[in-house]
Amino acid sequence: MARKPKVFEPAYRAASHRYEVMEYRRCGRSGLKLPAISLGLWHNFGDDTPHQLKRDICTTAFDHGITHFDLANNYGPKPGSAELAFGQMMREEFAPYRDEMIISSKAGYDMWPGPYGEWGSRKYLIASCDQSLKRMGLDYVDIFYSHRFDPETPLEETMGALDHIVRSGRALYAGISSYNTERTRQAATILRELGTPCLIHQPSYNMLNRWVERDGLLDTLDAEGIGSIAFTPLAQGLLTRKYLNGVPEGSRATQGKSLDPDAVTPDMIKALNGLNDIAQARGQTLAQMALAWVLRAGVTTALIGASKPSQVVDCAGAVSNLTFTEDEISQIDALSGEKGLNLWAASSEDV
Repeated sequence: MARKPKVFEPAYRAASHRYEVMEYRRCGRSGLKLPAISLGLWHNFGDDTPHQLKRDICTTAFDHGITHFDLANNYGPKPGSAELAFGQMMREEFAPYRDEMIISSKAGYDMWPGPYGEWGSRKYLIASCDQSLKRMGLDYVDIFYSHRFDPETPLEETMGALDHIVRSGRALYAGISSYNTERTRQAATILRELGTPCLIHQPSYNMLNRWVERDGLLDTLDAEGIGSIAFTPLAQGLLTRKYLNGVPEGSRATQGKSLDPDAVTPDMIKALNGLNDIAQARGQTLAQMALAWVLRAGVTTALIGASKPSQVVDCAGAVSNLTFTEDEISQIDALSGEKGLNLWAASSEDV
């Protein structure tokens, strides 16, 4: 009897309902739409996390309509390790879905020894983009960012490098991150004159960190037709139920990563519990309300991190209630905003 040929079974099949459970928003004045919730691979996607867990987080995200995966050359903790892990997932899980995905990377922080391994020179940005593509096994990324403003390199050079990266086919769109209003206007003008409009800006923004409001950045982005993706919308986990009783063992605040445990003061804990009460009254978790709060301000997409799939599911659920009453906004401001604690420092380097 002749043997039947083996039928290839993919390791992962995306959920058929994935586009029914997510909201998609146009990015600035471009033709590109992004999911209201995007997944960032800043933490928990390097060599310190089992690959199966990384895979489960990313496939859960895609199953919930999260099509945008945000990386950078230095994400790790070992620089490059997050991109290597994501490259493995692209080969083993996501290859059939590449055209349904938005994949971004960035360059700006310290990546390799010597004078060409960080900041915003043409040499560094183009070399870094090539390295990122190689690590992820991609022909192109959808968005490539200048990760931070370089005070010593002419902005024309940095933006010229982004323009070249797009024109050479290495990326489809150009973006910037953590630039203030003045630098954003200058960068947008240069890119527009070069013929490669700035697609998107990635600032830090959450209830406890409102520098973009003081700086007028959101109004600037609207005027320039640039989309926005807010990173740290959950304030490194503070705006979840994790810290309602103080700093728990194993949390980000105990790992020396990006959340200072000294920020979790008695006043902060009291405010977080007050915010949690508002979220419960809205029928949401604190994380869902914090994401909805960011998205209500005209932000295109909120960039979440996750250490387990259930956190992705929780965050994706934020899109079910994105509206606020005036009373809710007032209560939130009293607890977390300029009239309240205002404990979170600005994260833009040149604000």
